[in-house]
Amino acid sequence: MFLRHLHAATAVGLCLLLACRSREPDGIALVGATLIDGSGGPPIPASAVVIRRGHIESVGSRADFRLPPRTTELDLTGRWIIPGLVDAHVHLVDPQAGVARWSMARYLAWGVTTVRDMHGSLRTVLAVRRGLDRGWRPGPRVYAAGAMLDGAPSTYPDAIIVRTAKDARRGVDRLVDAGADLVKVYTRVDRTLIGPLLDEARTFNLPVAGHLGLTDAATAARAGLTSLEHMSGIPEAALEDPAPLFAAHERSFLAGWTAFERAWGGLDSTALARVAGVLAARNVVVVPTLVLHETFSRLDDPAALADTVLAAVPEEERRRWNAADMIERAGWTPSDFTAFRSARPAQDRFLRIFRAKGGRIAVGTDAGNQMLIPGYSVHRELELLVRAGLTPAEAISAASRNGALLLRVDSLGLVAPGKVADLVILERDPMADIRNTLAIERVMSRGQMLSPDSIRAQW
Repeated sequence: MFLRHLHAATAVGLCLLLACRSREPDGIALVGATLIDGSGGPPIPASAVVIRRGHIESVGSRADFRLPPRTTELDLTGRWIIPGLVDAHVHLVDPQAGVARWSMARYLAWGVTTVRDMHGSLRTVLAVRRGLDRGWRPGPRVYAAGAMLDGAPSTYPDAIIVRTAKDARRGVDRLVDAGADLVKVYTRVDRTLIGPLLDEARTFNLPVAGHLGLTDAATAARAGLTSLEHMSGIPEAALEDPAPLFAAHERSFLAGWTAFERAWGGLDSTALARVAGVLAARNVVVVPTLVLHETFSRLDDPAALADTVLAAVPEEERRRWNAADMIERAGWTPSDFTAFRSARPAQDRFLRIFRAKGGRIAVGTDAGNQMLIPGYSVHRELELLVRAGLTPAEAISAASRNGALLLRVDSLGLVAPGKVADLVILERDPMADIRNTLAIERVMSRGQMLSPDSIRAQW
C-alpha cells in the first residue's frame, strides 16, 4: 500500500514539474524600437515584435500590445530594428587557403545572417553549407553555387569547364545532382554556351548568376540570366564596338577585368539607359558590388590600406591580402587607377537609371577577396549605394528583402509574421545616416540573440 501511494505521489510530482516547465518562457517580445522591416515602407515607431521558436510570431504597435503568455519582454526604447542582412556575393572557400572559418563570426558580428557563396570546390563549399546548417559553429545561413561553370582555359582550376553546348548542360546537371542552390557562370562562357546553359538551368528552375566576360549583359538577359554580378557585361553591351573588350577577356581574366573597368569611363547615359532597360524588362537582379570597384580603384592609396577595421582580420589572412603583389600581378599602372576612379561615377549613374526603370538591386560584396572584410563590407556597400542615389530604406531593402527574393527564399528578408527570426538591433537611426547600420547592439540569428562584443571577444 505504501509503495502504491509513493508511486502515485511521484507521478503527481512529475506532472507538476512538467507542467511548470511547460509554462517557462519560450518567446521574447522586442518592445519599443523603431522597426524598419525591409519592405521599403515607412518605419514603424514604438513597435512590438514577438519571436518564438526561431520565427517571428507577430509584429505590431506597442500601443496595442499585450504580452502573450510564456513571453519575456525586452524594452528597446530608443533603438532600431532592421532585418538580418544578406550578402549576395561572398567567397567562403579560398583555392589556396581552404575554408575561411575565421569569416563566419565576422559575418554574424556585423549583422550578416545569410550569405550567397559564389564559388568553391564543389564538395568543399557544399560541405560548409551543410555544416553550418547543422550548427558545427556559429555562422550565417549559406546558399551556395558550388563550383562555377567556365570556358576553357578556366580561370580557376576547381571550376567546371564547359567547351560545348553538351558540356554546358552536363555542367548544370552536375550542380543539380550535388545540390547547389544556383549556378554561376564565369567570364569565359561565351554566347554559344550561355543559351544551352540557361536553358538547362530553366529545366530545373535553378537561378543563374553571371560574372560575364565573353557574353554581354543584354545577350545574357535575353537568354534568361537571373542576376548580373559586378555589373559585368554592361560596357560590352553598351559599346558600339565591344570587340577590343572581348579580346581582352580572351587574353586573361585580369586583362579582361582591367579593360572592362576602364571602359565605364567612356559610356554615356543614353547607352547606359538602353542596357538598363533590357535588364529591368527581363527582371535581371543587379548585384553591383560597388565596394569591390571602390576598393580596387584605391589599392594604390596608402590611406585605404591603413584602414583600422582591417585589424578585425586575422594576421595570416592580412598577409595574404598583399595589395602590392596584386597590383604587380595585374600589371596595374597609375594610369589604370586613375581610370578606375574615373569609372565610378558612371557605375553609380547606371544604378540610378536601372532603379528608375524598376530594376532590382541586391547587396553583394565579394567578401573574402583582398581587402573586402566579411560582414563589414556590407555596411560599406550600403554607404556606397546611398551615395549612388538610393535612399537608406532602399539600401536596407537591397541588403535584406531583395537578397531573399534573389535567393527565392520567402522566409528571409523581412521582419514580418511567419519569417525566420534573423534581425539586427541598432543603437542609432540608419534612416538619418546609413552608416548607423554599424551601430549594432545585438544580432538575432536563427532566433538566438547574440552580442557582437561577445563574438569579437572570441576572435
